[in-house]
Amino acid sequence: MTEKIHEAFNKAKSLLESKNLDTHAAQLLMEHVTQKSGAALLADLREPLTTKQQTAFWNKTDELLTGKPVQHIIGTEQFYGLSFEVNEHVLIPRPETEELVFGALERSRKIPGKCRVADIGTGSGAIAIAFKKEMPDALVTATDISEAALKVAKRNAKLNGAEVDFRLGNLAEPIEKEKWDVVLSNPPYIAMEESKQMSPTVLDFEPHSALFADDDGLFFYKQLAKKLPKLMNKPSLIGVEIGYLQGQAVSGLFQKAFPKARVSVVRDVNGKDRMIFCEIDE
Repeated sequence: MTEKIHEAFNKAKSLLESKNLDTHAAQLLMEHVTQKSGAALLADLREPLTTKQQTAFWNKTDELLTGKPVQHIIGTEQFYGLSFEVNEHVLIPRPETEELVFGALERSRKIPGKCRVADIGTGSGAIAIAFKKEMPDALVTATDISEAALKVAKRNAKLNGAEVDFRLGNLAEPIEKEKWDVVLSNPPYIAMEESKQMSPTVLDFEPHSALFADDDGLFFYKQLAKKLPKLMNKPSLIGVEIGYLQGQAVSGLFQKAFPKARVSVVRDVNGKDRMIFCEIDE
């Protein structure tokens, strides 16, 4: 029997709720299966699904009920108004990271000339590509230690019409022969022991190399604070995403590395410490 959109949608939401899974995933899945925007879906809730749509929706709902992220099932995620391919090789871009891009764009407009920008540990390419789309004159480079991640990032750059120079290598190594105006990074920052509190949807399906870091989650920030002083132009900007309890520790690392810089801890839309910006003038 053919179901109406709202019937299938509500049933899927109830099933997800019974397993303590994100019910919003049902809407994203229905939008994908029906090829309707969120607004069009709400307007057409009483429309019947085609047999093909109904089969696809329930097959994919079965996958959702295993805890698999909806973004992996539909193959994409939206970030900064752009569409990005995502899979098991890259971290799914988060809304909080959009705030890092926004804050970096605002602060980097003070830097004269064409900005040379590096995104370290680019993953899906979200930060580098969004920055390039918003500031087309910028010369953007992105690095990652994972060859599989870089393949995804290159496809995303092509998909979004963004010219980015992708380089394979660990942290700042691929960019250390040049000077930079802006360096951005959303490095792994979760301490290993925090894995016990994490959702299986993240823990079982997203790459651990993009999530976890040694030294209570501070390992990569310590590496960046050590390497970046030789690589930055004056004036220049460093922006990193952090775990919400790491503001004091990470800002301290960058203040020590750049004694004359303005280092600020910035909160996200939820009021949690989420970004560090290090503005270097001299």
